[in-house]
Amino acid sequence: MAVLLAIGTRKGLWLATSNEDRTTWELSAPHHAMSEVYAVAVDTRGSVPRVLAGVSSLHWGPSVCTSDDFGKTWQEPEQAPLAFPEDTEASLERVWQLVPGVEPEVVYAGVEPTALFKSSDGGRSFEFVRGLWDHPHRPEWEPGGGGKALHTVLPHPSDARRAVVAMSTGGVYQTEDGGDSWRPSNLGIVADFLPGDRPEFGQCVHKVARNPAQPDHLYLQNHGGVYRSTDGAANWESIADGLPADFGFPMVTHPHRPGVIYNFPLSADVNRFPPDGRCRVYRSEDGGDSWAALTDGLPQQGFFSSVLRDAMCADDADPAGVYFGSRTGEVFASNDEGDHWRPVVSHLPDVLCVRAAVI
Repeated sequence: MAVLLAIGTRKGLWLATSNEDRTTWELSAPHHAMSEVYAVAVDTRGSVPRVLAGVSSLHWGPSVCTSDDFGKTWQEPEQAPLAFPEDTEASLERVWQLVPGVEPEVVYAGVEPTALFKSSDGGRSFEFVRGLWDHPHRPEWEPGGGGKALHTVLPHPSDARRAVVAMSTGGVYQTEDGGDSWRPSNLGIVADFLPGDRPEFGQCVHKVARNPAQPDHLYLQNHGGVYRSTDGAANWESIADGLPADFGFPMVTHPHRPGVIYNFPLSADVNRFPPDGRCRVYRSEDGGDSWAALTDGLPQQGFFSSVLRDAMCADDADPAGVYFGSRTGEVFASNDEGDHWRPVVSHLPDVLCVRAAVI
């Protein structure tokens, strides 16, 4: 067994590989140097793994590139693989999310401005999902601090017609008809910056994760608030008790164990540092009813960096590996589900996303 760890940064993409021990890593030179890489996916469904990168060049703009040989060569269509129809009067600003779907060769892309695209050829070209764009709420979706982004796409693992998406700011929406229609799914999520206690939509959701072992169990990090749904996003309840802060960006679920989730709390809202300058990943083994700090191998003083929404992930090995990267260019890995941590690399540019997969 080998593991591939893809690290997207403000100035390019690094690919790291390790054996099943996941204690030492070999990094390839930066790919797409000086391009922002906000989204990366490792698609292992084909005969060879495919790496997909959402790159954004200051000169050439945003695009999606693919590699079937671990970054030795990259393919990018001559025509932009993602483009808004002319009647939308919108243009692509950034690719925020790339996610393999349930059906072969299907890949989803969440973008800025808030929209969803679908590929049926492994990410080489994409079609615009008109149903979400035409939702009557769309004119009222506003940009969050990072932009007007659709940053979460969660296909249902056993039903290709069902999916959950999340955006800043707008909240959670879901479809049951393959994207033709969408409904808001924010019941119970607080948005204290909007009128009313719990509005129908407009929440500033930072990240949502689905538990593969329990597909109708989802976990959510909000702009203030950590939540759980056990009914497919129909209702949400707070699980923030036991965390040192209810602000943060990433939310990660264990690939095999029901109820095991990971969070990286930050002091809200202006500072956005880990409380007390201590680098701590929090793990719950009971769906958020209780939390434990994971600190072994992580700096416990003077750590004033942060971890962004897609800069934490887990691989699908057993035991699972857990990974995160910081805005100061440090990447850490755990090969035992978070009990112990080791550095993978330091001094990279600002880490924007990490993705890991057994290859």
